[in-house]
Amino acid sequence: MENLKDKVAVVFAATGEIAGAVARSFAGHGAKVYVTARNLDGAKALAAQLKKTGASAEAARVDALDENEIDSFLQKVVADNGRLDIVFNGIAVNYDEMGGRPAATEARFDHFMAPMTKIVGSQFLTSRAAARHMIATSTEGTILLLTAAASRSKIPNLAGFSAACAAVEAITRVMAAEWGKHGIKVTCICSGALMETKRISGWIESASKNYGIPVEQMVAQYKAFDILQTSPTLRQLGETAAFLASETGVAFNSHIVDVDCGKLNIL
Repeated sequence: MENLKDKVAVVFAATGEIAGAVARSFAGHGAKVYVTARNLDGAKALAAQLKKTGASAEAARVDALDENEIDSFLQKVVADNGRLDIVFNGIAVNYDEMGGRPAATEARFDHFMAPMTKIVGSQFLTSRAAARHMIATSTEGTILLLTAAASRSKIPNLAGFSAACAAVEAITRVMAAEWGKHGIKVTCICSGALMETKRISGWIESASKNYGIPVEQMVAQYKAFDILQTSPTLRQLGETAAFLASETGVAFNSHIVDVDCGKLNIL
């Protein structure tokens, strides 16, 4: 079903696993998809994959922390299409950028601020630029942000990352309130631990080494609060994004949409 037929979508940080899944779902539902990243080769590879399925896709190098690059690229998209319907930013912070997982009493200030600067800063810049272009073209578009369940979890040694996740949720609500009068939806996808991703598997392996706990035990801890005997997949997250950007998804606006199959420890 082509829920996004004739829509124009831009995916930032598209070489990440989550953003790639979202781009595939957007394309699968009929959208024209622009995939961007600092790694142009990676973006081109993803665009080529999408084109093989018959989708309309283009790749570009865009630094999602550079306001000028973001705005210049979105200007080009609007000039080429006359509109901008959907924006998703899948930016993430690397483990080493946070100094690993130091305790709050030991973490350097720059390590604490890294997720705030990179994740929150990028989401703010891409959302604001997208909204400006949507308003200028009178397009009732959808802006999708990404956060993680750490925003509402009590996980030690993740002060900076947890704070950044909560901040992304906060700006989602503020921006939805500001831009709703223009018909622009702003919604945030809150991902649970996607066990198939390299990021989660890497965190589990690192934590296992740090705490001297077997990997299997760490995995069990991740899944201990699952309501269902299943975990979310990349494909399910991508399909959720496509639904939220569709006409039916208009019912979700300003919301934080959990993609975790239900967790007992997340309110």
